[in-house]
Amino acid sequence: MYRIILPSLAALALAACGGSEPEQTAQNTPAPAETVEHSVEAAAPDAADTAAAAVEEVVEEVVEEVEDHSATLAALGETYLDADLANGARQYRRCQACHTLTEGGRHLVGPNLHGIFNAPAAAKEGFSYSSQLEAAGLVWDVETLDAWIENPRAMVPGNRMSFVGLRDPNARRDVIAYMAVETAR
Repeated sequence: MYRIILPSLAALALAACGGSEPEQTAQNTPAPAETVEHSVEAAAPDAADTAAAAVEEVVEEVVEEVEDHSATLAALGETYLDADLANGARQYRRCQACHTLTEGGRHLVGPNLHGIFNAPAAAKEGFSYSSQLEAAGLVWDVETLDAWIENPRAMVPGNRMSFVGLRDPNARRDVIAYMAVETAR
């Protein structure tokens, strides 16, 4: 996750400083040297302070978000601490045609998945589940979700979910971690 967030800090710092090239006058001609020198001396402390404050604020937000994600992932289990959330987001694209993750989100072809962790299967209000899933008596803990995502038809024969499954255990770990982080927001 740090691979995604940390490179963006440099871009934010550059943007906070006003870019990499000095601005020119409206006529696109350089200002007299003494004016530029005076302007730089006057603006430099303010720009440096502003940039430092902006970078510090972003760093604090990133650290808080990483800590929040770490707590969420730790609650899933040790193997989820190394999950690749970017890959989880990519893997979730397969799911988003049928499912939403937002709190209060609507049901699509499949139910909204917000609040799914440790909840009983086939219990979302306003969604019509197959009788096979209702009778299965599942609780969506991490192990059950992993087995379901691997092959839903093998886990509960006759259910209506058309997804063929995700065989790669790392991809399943990543998508479960992504779902946990997204639904914890």
